[in-house]
Amino acid sequence: MDSEKVVRAMARWWQTVSQEDGDPSSHNPMLYDPLQDGMVKTSKKRQYLAALIICLGAFAAGTALAWTSPVLPQITPDKSSAESPTNKNFTISHLEISNSTINNTTIGNTTIGNSTIVNATIANPLIAEPSLVIDDRIMLTTSQETWVSSLLAIGAFLGALPTGYLADTIGRRFTAMVMNVPFILAWLSISFAQSVGWLYLGRFLIGISTGSFCVVAPMYISEIAETSIRGSLGTLFQLLLTVGILFVYMVGSMVSWQTLSMLCLFIPIMLAIGLFVLPETPVYLLKKGRRAEAALSLKWLWGRYCDSRSAIQMIQNDLDQAGADASVKDLFSNRGSRNGLVISVLLMVFQQFSGINAVIFYTVPIFKSAGSTLDASVCSIVVGVVQVIMTLTSSLMIERAGRKMLLIFSSTVMTICLAMLGAYFNMKEGGKDVSAIGWLPLLCVAFFIISFSVGYGPIPWLMMGELFLPDVKGTAISLTVMLNWLCVFVVTKSFGSMNEALGSDITFWFFGVWMAAATAYVALAVQETKGKSANQIQSWLSGH
Repeated sequence: MDSEKVVRAMARWWQTVSQEDGDPSSHNPMLYDPLQDGMVKTSKKRQYLAALIICLGAFAAGTALAWTSPVLPQITPDKSSAESPTNKNFTISHLEISNSTINNTTIGNTTIGNSTIVNATIANPLIAEPSLVIDDRIMLTTSQETWVSSLLAIGAFLGALPTGYLADTIGRRFTAMVMNVPFILAWLSISFAQSVGWLYLGRFLIGISTGSFCVVAPMYISEIAETSIRGSLGTLFQLLLTVGILFVYMVGSMVSWQTLSMLCLFIPIMLAIGLFVLPETPVYLLKKGRRAEAALSLKWLWGRYCDSRSAIQMIQNDLDQAGADASVKDLFSNRGSRNGLVISVLLMVFQQFSGINAVIFYTVPIFKSAGSTLDASVCSIVVGVVQVIMTLTSSLMIERAGRKMLLIFSSTVMTICLAMLGAYFNMKEGGKDVSAIGWLPLLCVAFFIISFSVGYGPIPWLMMGELFLPDVKGTAISLTVMLNWLCVFVVTKSFGSMNEALGSDITFWFFGVWMAAATAYVALAVQETKGKSANQIQSWLSGH
């Protein structure tokens, strides 16, 4: 290094010391950038690591969402038993047998008296003990099954409500730590449940954590990522969500529901450990006036040779533009924030009204109509694998293809697939012979899941973190996630009655109309955010 470069480096060092002289913690050599010209570079490894750790919350949410698929058949009596006039859905833990001799008899799904014994094996030729444990599983009525399924959505709606405020008050990292606790308590409650009440409690608590991480994880990722990889990191949330779903589909087909629940418990435990390693986001630290800590956080995330001073100044400029913490009223009165909220909310509405739940609901009969002999669990695993692979593909493509192009592609293909599925079921339910085109619905399902996974699966979560300045981000994301879970509840609850009243064809066409509207809206009203800074995005939203 020649003398001129030394002088420039010392000048930069002295400028930083002068700016932060009042901060005792600022005199840390990690905070300064006395680097040779041309040596400034960033590292992306820890950004991916941090995003993967925070997205373990998405993994845990995925396990919670898919848990009912393999578990409910294990804790709900078979229809043959449920329809029996003598079956009162009682659970037998002990069976009193006296003066009886039973020779290696197996009783499976058999109704005895007013109680049902499910898959119980009595192997001893002579029962000498007065009490025998036959089955300690919980058996749910239809009403209880509905509550176990729906309590997660209710908890998620309520969990999203305070998370934005918490994230702005105690920080993104500490909010994740706090809201991870219900995950752990929920799986403990479910794993050791002795009555349906413990299942209710566990599903409600797990919903609170799920809704909370839908807010805090995208917020954290958007505030630690470089512009060049913000899209790839943002799609990790949906990717880990689908991995969690696939994990439950695969493991749940091989183990009991108690074992599955215990295995799911390890995910939030790993998350808790990982959160102790992560730093707080530079945006939050600067927002609280902790400039030195923000620089250290940036150095940890972007590497010690990054130009932290320039990055910190850019974040500070965004904060200066935003001003102090904004209220809900400010969110609607400011044009840029209001437009960002409208776009974010509509993308979430389109995500849920894409009909993804309806298509997955029909996956098994569609596979069978195509001549497949796969059982339901294998069909679910196939769907899960496709979702994971295509969501991963989206994370690799998004910085090249862009958000807008993938959204338009996604909704266009889903519109075509839904229209064709509606036509197929219209012909089938109309009594026409569709055996010659039994492959068509299977092809439609495959392309539908692929297109959803590359577009409307991950991108709404990504853009939600991009469209808001720090002053309104917490409130805006909380409102968006709450509406998302409200849509989940509405679509899930109305799908069955809608399908029964209107038919499968009208139901699929209904969702197809929503996707056609999504295509038009994104093409006309949404601009590309790939590679744009927060200032550039806000200029577009504000109409400048």
